[in-house]
Amino acid sequence: MDRRDLVERARRGDHDAFAQLAAADLGRLYGAARLLVGQTEPARDAVQDTLLEAWRGLPSLRDASRYDAWVHRLLVRSCYRQRKWNHPSDSAFGHDRTTDGAFDAVEDREQLERGFRLLPAEQRAVLVLRFYLDLSLADVAASLGLPEGTVKSRIHRGLASLRAALEADARHPYRLPEGLT
Repeated sequence: MDRRDLVERARRGDHDAFAQLAAADLGRLYGAARLLVGQTEPARDAVQDTLLEAWRGLPSLRDASRYDAWVHRLLVRSCYRQRKWNHPSDSAFGHDRTTDGAFDAVEDREQLERGFRLLPAEQRAVLVLRFYLDLSLADVAASLGLPEGTVKSRIHRGLASLRAALEADARHPYRLPEGLT
């Protein structure tokens, strides 16, 4: 069964069809939420809220082909509501510092993460949708309810800011305090 048929069945109240959609999307939605929110529990909450809103709102979705853009919009809004964007306490890039009690020493990932945290939420959102979820510019614009030109400029500014943060980090690399190696 193709995705559009699943959406149509779910729109008519088929719980199994929606469960299949949710299961297929769960990993990508959670990954995007982690990047946007920066914390594990708020990201899980955002995904749960998104799926609940999607189930409740499905009957009003007019075009089944717009389901993905619609769900991404719900996810971004849910992440905004979490109000944790600017204060992540754990890794936004899946770099879990508690795994096996040791650090994953991936310097490039850590630099990217530090630079990404400095971006405003609006720039993070377009970068995550465009590059993490691999959406087209049109789909990013539809997901966020923005004109494509605005999406392009936010991507441009976000990448420029990220590049500047990475260059600054390279000039002044982060170092662990003495005794914490």
